Parts: sequence; C-alpha cells; structure tokens
Amino acid sequence: MSAESNYDDTKGRIKEAAGDLTNDRDLKNEGKADRAGAKVKQAGEKVKNAVDDGVDSIKEKLSNDR
Repeated sequence: MSAESNYDDTKGRIKEAAGDLTNDRDLKNEGKADRAGAKVKQAGEKVKNAVDDGVDSIKEKLSNDR
C-alpha cells in the first residue's frame, strides 16, 4: 500500500469514527468514501505494477534474443 492510499484509508477511518461519535451521517459517509478511494488507488497501483513487470519481462526477453 502506498503512503497516499494508506493516508486516505486512515483519514477515512478517522472521519467514520468521528461521524459515529457525533451522529454525523455525512461525515461518516465521507469517511467511507475516502476509504473506498484508497482501495481504488491501491488496486490501480497493483495493476500498474503488474503491467510494469510484464513490460520489463518482455524487454528482457527481447534483449536476450539479440
């Protein structure tokens, strides 16, 4: 998990807890949205890393074939 997605997840958890404590439904929902955004970022990072690994593998194979 990157620092940015970790930050968003933590921020979301804090907002959710604060919303629970104060009975502020909007704040709680905002926290849930922050946490969902963190999960999307994390999934995107995994896809990017997988693509980068695939590209590196192809480059390595092509350079070995020369």
